[in-house]
Amino acid sequence: MTDRTQTHATFVIEREYPVGVDRVWAAFADPKIKREWFGSDEFVDVQYSDDFRVGGVATDEGRHGEGGPLSQFRATYTDVTPNERIVYTYDMWLDGAHASTSITTIVFEPTHDGAGPGTRLTFTEQGVHLDGVHGPGPEAAAGRESGTAGLLDALGKLLAGVG
Repeated sequence: MTDRTQTHATFVIEREYPVGVDRVWAAFADPKIKREWFGSDEFVDVQYSDDFRVGGVATDEGRHGEGGPLSQFRATYTDVTPNERIVYTYDMWLDGAHASTSITTIVFEPTHDGAGPGTRLTFTEQGVHLDGVHGPGPEAAAGRESGTAGLLDALGKLLAGVG
């Protein structure tokens, strides 16, 4: 019998981007732009889709390196309020083992400073990490937060035209 464990974790990450909300929104809403920052060079795609609308499903399946374990991400958009908010639920699996279920809320707020329009993005994730699939619960949760922070940093570089 497998030891069943569950670790609940919530994290909030805030970022300020020096571009208007419309540009930050497009980086989530347009699958071609999203592919430029969401993921890593080490990830070998097996399947990808993104139906960005309420009820739409996003999938991202691939391997970490050639022959690595199969990682599967499947999300369902539950709220899409243009230029304001995105809410989705998602599950992750690693080689067929259910690793986690999460709900994510992303809020976009316009900011202004002397240099022009900007955007404050607030990313909140509430999740349950299951059975140590991505490591012991607290480590899995910390890894998810760190990985998400890295993605949001990659988004910032794309928006700033760096890299």
